[in-house]
Amino acid sequence: MSITAPWQLIPDFVKLSIAPQGILNPPTNENRLFKELMTLQSDFLVIGGGILGLSIARELHRSFHGSKVILIEKEDHCGAHASGRNSGVLHAGFYYTADSLKARFTRDGNRALTEYCESHGLKINKCGKLVVAQNESELPVLDELMKRAMKNGVDLRAIDQKEAESIEPRVKTCKRALFSPTTSSVDPEEVMTCLQEDVQTQGVTVRLGVRYLKRTSGGILTTAGEYKARYIINCAGLYADAIGRDFGFSKHYRVLPFKGLYLYSNEPPKSLRTHIYPVPDLRNPFLGVHFTITAKGAIKIGPTAAPAFWREQYKGTDNFNASELMEILFRQAGLLFSSDFDFKRLAWEEIQKYSRSHLVSLASKLLRGVRKNQFTKWGPAGIRAQLLDLRGKKLEMDFVMENDDYSMHILNAVSPAFTCAFPFAEYVRQKIETLMK
Repeated sequence: MSITAPWQLIPDFVKLSIAPQGILNPPTNENRLFKELMTLQSDFLVIGGGILGLSIARELHRSFHGSKVILIEKEDHCGAHASGRNSGVLHAGFYYTADSLKARFTRDGNRALTEYCESHGLKINKCGKLVVAQNESELPVLDELMKRAMKNGVDLRAIDQKEAESIEPRVKTCKRALFSPTTSSVDPEEVMTCLQEDVQTQGVTVRLGVRYLKRTSGGILTTAGEYKARYIINCAGLYADAIGRDFGFSKHYRVLPFKGLYLYSNEPPKSLRTHIYPVPDLRNPFLGVHFTITAKGAIKIGPTAAPAFWREQYKGTDNFNASELMEILFRQAGLLFSSDFDFKRLAWEEIQKYSRSHLVSLASKLLRGVRKNQFTKWGPAGIRAQLLDLRGKKLEMDFVMENDDYSMHILNAVSPAFTCAFPFAEYVRQKIETLMK
């Protein structure tokens, strides 16, 4: 599809006075028309430089030939938040019901991102994953996961205890387990660096250090001036709901941040052969404490999923925001008394995981020979932007998007969004194509 780019309507003498970092040597004529032409214009404007934002920008530029695509990112590099702090696990897609968006996107995304890493020479550890049961009461959940895998077209194998121990001799499981051969690990920072370079090479304009401020007539105001676009895509992660409200969306939703921490083992790389996960609680979006093997073979346990008190509460009082603190405390207080997922129990269980002894104790239920003195180093924190539905006081378990003919807002880029990025971007592009017909 070919569309006329608004940028192409600007006279050449004006274009020459605009550089990537702003206006250089503008003419003395500052009438209203000139000021309007100085506004940075595009066909598509993507807010947020995480893996979804980059993937969507790339997909739009490929599909709408001749269009100008601009992506803005408030930090000095892409992937500074959820994407770059991701666990690095490429999930297979058997946890989710077949009617969910993430079931399809995870399955296809695993294949697409695996091919991307291999074709670009990026590190990928095809170690697979064991899902183990701690007692007989969890065996029916293994059966349910197997049913979901079959419906989703995902390769998942039901194995007995002996077969599980042949894959990883130290594993603990009750009678049976599941093995996912297509689950793997990548280096998220390496993937983000490569993807950003690809996107820019292909012609997308990536502007770093540009922060969204507010909506304007036909565009947005940023710390680097006004941007106008034919269509705006909001991929702002932790702040997607706030930006969405500026456009009249996210009326019934708020982002509730949860902090994730991993504890690293001092064992030599490749001391563990595969990821080891517990049977999940299918009522919430968190998968429980598990063993993850990085792209380089290092072992880590976690993550925590403790409620955070402001949106970017990575360490101590860094990025402290008083208004966010008050709002989130208000939301959390309400959930303590009424929620459909027992927020009180979840919060208490997760807060206990800040204790190294407790976290190691939970992990030791999955693997023999786990000792506290093996786990001494905490990794960098990540924050999950989990969407809360205010009406039902429930955590949204799938992707949530709201849009009109002018903008689209990715309100819930639910885990495993990193794995889902490429097919999700194609899905967004298809929706935008339909809107523009």
